[in-house]
Amino acid sequence: MVKIVDFIFFFYMFTGLYMLIFFVLLYVKNKDLLFEYPPGKPEPVSIVMPCYNAEKNIGNAIESLLNLDWPKEMMEIIIVDDASKDNSVNIIEKYVAKYDNIRLIKHEKNSGCAAATTNTGVRAAKYDYIAVADDDSTPKRDALRKMIGFLQNEKDVAAVTCSILAEHPETFMQKLQGIEYAIIAWTRKLLDFVDSVYVTPGPFALYKKEKLIEVGLFDVKNLTQDIEIVWRLLSHGYKARMSLATGVYSETPKKIGAWWKQRVRWTIGGIQTLLKYKHLLLRKGMLGVFIIPFFAFSLFLGMLGLGLFAYLITRRLFISYLATRYSIYADTAILTLQDVSFNPSVLNMFGAIQLLLGGIFTFFGLGVMKGLKKGKDNIFNILFYMIVYLTLLPLVIITSFYKLARGKYSW
Repeated sequence: MVKIVDFIFFFYMFTGLYMLIFFVLLYVKNKDLLFEYPPGKPEPVSIVMPCYNAEKNIGNAIESLLNLDWPKEMMEIIIVDDASKDNSVNIIEKYVAKYDNIRLIKHEKNSGCAAATTNTGVRAAKYDYIAVADDDSTPKRDALRKMIGFLQNEKDVAAVTCSILAEHPETFMQKLQGIEYAIIAWTRKLLDFVDSVYVTPGPFALYKKEKLIEVGLFDVKNLTQDIEIVWRLLSHGYKARMSLATGVYSETPKKIGAWWKQRVRWTIGGIQTLLKYKHLLLRKGMLGVFIIPFFAFSLFLGMLGLGLFAYLITRRLFISYLATRYSIYADTAILTLQDVSFNPSVLNMFGAIQLLLGGIFTFFGLGVMKGLKKGKDNIFNILFYMIVYLTLLPLVIITSFYKLARGKYSW
């Protein structure tokens, strides 16, 4: 049994190191291109913003769109309210009355998902380029300018995302998410160099309208429509790109309860997408050859790591329990100096190496993103993020599989 556990541990360590080296090589080869973007020209853009009970943030979100570095005569803002129960509509109507390029569409009944409200806005849009924005996010002024060139210069590119970053992280939980968001943005750009951007997150993304219509718009049955739509576009032969040179700042959960609910929803949506497109494994270009295996393997590794950790801890506690009971019955010392060993094992050495390299990777990534990221990181936050925060994600994965299997989930 020990040999089996050792094998699993080595497999886990090797895979983790392999993926780390993969990203390092991508960076080394493309480091001078990280913040490059193809030049674009101003063209009319329709910005669709789904809204639901967003009275606290909707004003700032609209102001950020009005403040975009883009000709106002070439931009319309369509806000689709999904039957909000708070004061959101009244706030939006004040902007509609003041600005000619803002429209409000109201759903009579709540659709229960952002995909339906987004689809309503896309259908109502006048222009060929569609930007989708969240009601609690604020894009940088140069967002459209540094994103649209990807769509204009490459015919097979149908979607563009940018750096999704934490907006004013205040609580400890938000600061941890700020670290995570920055690392995700950096690694997502690295995946762009191998045509493997697999999500255009809701806070701010840009699409070609005709391509969205062609593939059938956003999936109202998926909890993460921003992942599913990219996989669908890829399955039709299109590509998604990432502009690291600009970004959007999004509100993050302040407490662990809200964070947990959000991450479970995201993970369930990812699993739904994986199950929907599993038949394309090893088919349809990078979607089947890399993205699907990469996504599935990431979920598997998360659960494997948690299972291995739980086994080792349980085994250690059980042995300690038996040793303690034996010592009590035999009237011998429970612990002697001979029992204390500081000799490093091969397994511990590999674990330490992976932790060290992961730490270097994280520190380096945060350095790359410091020009965009808000807030400062201290060594304690980074270490806590690596050692504690990341260990919660496998628990999220297991919970998500459980809820999905039971059908106990909602947007």
